[in-house]
Amino acid sequence: MEHKAGERVLGQDPKTGRQVSVKIGRYGPLVQVGTPDEEDKPKFASLQKTQSIETITLEEALKLFDLPRSLGAFRDKEMTVGVGRFGPYIRHNNKFVSLPKGVDPLEITAEEAVELIEAKEKKDKEKIIKAFAEEPELQVLNGRYGPYIAYKKENYKIPKSQKPEELTLELCKQIIDGTLKTNSAKKTTKKATKTTKTQAKKTKK
Repeated sequence: MEHKAGERVLGQDPKTGRQVSVKIGRYGPLVQVGTPDEEDKPKFASLQKTQSIETITLEEALKLFDLPRSLGAFRDKEMTVGVGRFGPYIRHNNKFVSLPKGVDPLEITAEEAVELIEAKEKKDKEKIIKAFAEEPELQVLNGRYGPYIAYKKENYKIPKSQKPEELTLELCKQIIDGTLKTNSAKKTTKKATKTTKTQAKKTKK
């Protein structure tokens, strides 16, 4: 049944009798249970990336309201799986782990969730080269294009003359402030000095 432009009515929720429809929302396609003119506010759930408003069924749409769902505890912290603005995820200990493509948040098991959490922890651990207890916001990290310094949501390139694993907090701050004197800078200064002296000798001749 067609309701409004860009909205498709799927039918009624068998439990409540409320209208179930799909449409494009601010952050993408979603399912809506209820209408704005009802006393109870409508409920919303985001469609998965593999679903479409043109083909989703009433049963599939209602299943999305089973999310977020609990997967049990891991290390005494609850694991939940849900779908957010950036896709399906697992939440554990206030951290989020994205689900790989092809993994259904409605079907994933606790064992599979634990594997994904541990894999993410390992990856994050390998990403950190150095951290400083006295400056928690400053870290030396491994990035896609090589090591860099991250500080207060800004990234800073590490000079080639510096070994990332040997950087001290003081050296990091000098790089951030732009006051670190690198070997290349020293070479440039020496070269400029040598050129000046040569020019001075030629002038005397």
